[in-house]
Amino acid sequence: MGLVTPDYGLLFWALLSFGILLFILKKFAWKPILQALKNREESIARSMRMAEEARLELAKLQQENRRMAEKARQEREREIAETKVLREKLLAEAKEQARIETQKMLDKAREQILLEREAARKELYESVASLTIELSEKILRNQLKDRERQQEYLERLLDEMPKN
Repeated sequence: MGLVTPDYGLLFWALLSFGILLFILKKFAWKPILQALKNREESIARSMRMAEEARLELAKLQQENRRMAEKARQEREREIAETKVLREKLLAEAKEQARIETQKMLDKAREQILLEREAARKELYESVASLTIELSEKILRNQLKDRERQQEYLERLLDEMPKN
C-alpha cells in the first residue's frame, strides 16, 4: 500500500520537481507559448475579418451582377420594342408605297384606256364619215347622172341655205 499512501519525502521531491519545471517553463517557455497563442488568435481574427469582408464583397458583386443583368434585360426589351416599332413602320411605309404605286399604275392604265377609246372613236368617226361620204357620193352620182337633176338639186340646196 505504499502507492496509495504517499511518503513525505516523495511528496517533497515531486513538489520540488514540479516547482522547478514550472519556473523553467515560466521563465523560458510561457511567454513564447502565450505569444504563439496570441499570434494564432490574431491570425484567426484577421482571417475572420477577411472572410467577412470577402463575403460582403461577394454579396456586393452579386447585387451588382443582378443589377447589371436587369439593366441588360431592360435594354434588350427596349431594343426589341424599338425593332418591332421600326418593323411596323417599315411595313406600313411599304404597304403605303405599294398602294401608291398600284394607284399610279391604275390611273395610268385608265388614262391609256381613255386615250385608246378616244383614238378608237376618232378612227370610227373617220371611218363612218369616210364611208358616209363614199356612200353619199355614189348615191349622188347615181341620182345626178344627168344635167337636169343636178340643176334641180343645186337650186333646192340654195333655197334651203339661210340667207344673209
